[in-house]
Amino acid sequence: MRVQTETNMPSKENQHQKTLSDLYKKKRQFIFVTLTPIMVLFMIFFVIPIVWGLLLSLYQYNPLNANSPFVGLENFKELLRDDVFKKTFWNTFKFIIIAVPGNIFLTLFIAIGISKIRSRFFQDTFRTLYFLPCIAPLAASAVVWSTLFNSDRGLFNMILTSIGFSGIDWLTDPTMAMYSVIIMTLWADMGFNIVIFIAGLNAIPEMFYEAADLDGAGKWDRFRNITVPLLSRTTLFITIMTSLSYFQMFPQFQVLTNGEPQNETRVLALSIYDHAFKYFNMGYASAIATVLFLIILIITIIQLRVGKSNWEY
Repeated sequence: MRVQTETNMPSKENQHQKTLSDLYKKKRQFIFVTLTPIMVLFMIFFVIPIVWGLLLSLYQYNPLNANSPFVGLENFKELLRDDVFKKTFWNTFKFIIIAVPGNIFLTLFIAIGISKIRSRFFQDTFRTLYFLPCIAPLAASAVVWSTLFNSDRGLFNMILTSIGFSGIDWLTDPTMAMYSVIIMTLWADMGFNIVIFIAGLNAIPEMFYEAADLDGAGKWDRFRNITVPLLSRTTLFITIMTSLSYFQMFPQFQVLTNGEPQNETRVLALSIYDHAFKYFNMGYASAIATVLFLIILIITIIQLRVGKSNWEY
């Protein structure tokens, strides 16, 4: 009996190893089958356009001309000599520096206010109301806001004049035009981040706040020492996604101001569109797009590096 048991042991071990090997093969097959379509789409709609854009930036490409001479880095050198591009570059960063923090602060405090509502019905109602502008196309929303910003018959100036103030040239005043676009952008884009912040707030265990109440912590102490640290990953995700989105903002700039007045609202995405589809200078537009791609890549890497310091929470 002992000999028979000992001779059966290797066969059981071999059978177990064979079972594990079969499971491993099936797992690899499943991963291959599920990821292959995603990678194909990723290559077609992301990698190939980026590579094609980089190549176009090295040519003086015009779809209306038969010849497209190779110019090397001449398009990038032209960017450094282009005063309009320099202004466009700084306008883009001005928009990001004001709009992204403004979006995050507003959405965080609105989300905190909504999460404090006891009634589930009213909480869902407010969340839905704030999210509704995200459903509408940005171009359509910009058309509506262009009427609100109208200097003669716009709603905002009608309100100001009714209470004794003079009207404001929202879209034609160089000092106000960018802020007007930012106001419209925040209104149209806040709902998405509010929903994400509410989800992050609901994921924080209530016991932390109960312990803080027992220690006599105030509202500010609870926000600073509990809410902010435990929302660090959610905030990092929102910051990165909002920055990526705002660097590529285009519809509201084209509809509301088209880069005017005096190029004060001309941003990189609008400049890419104008050079590509108005002036048919695809090579120069591709050079601007390459610069925008590098900016987004560098800023995203920096945000991820900085955000890692708070991940221990």
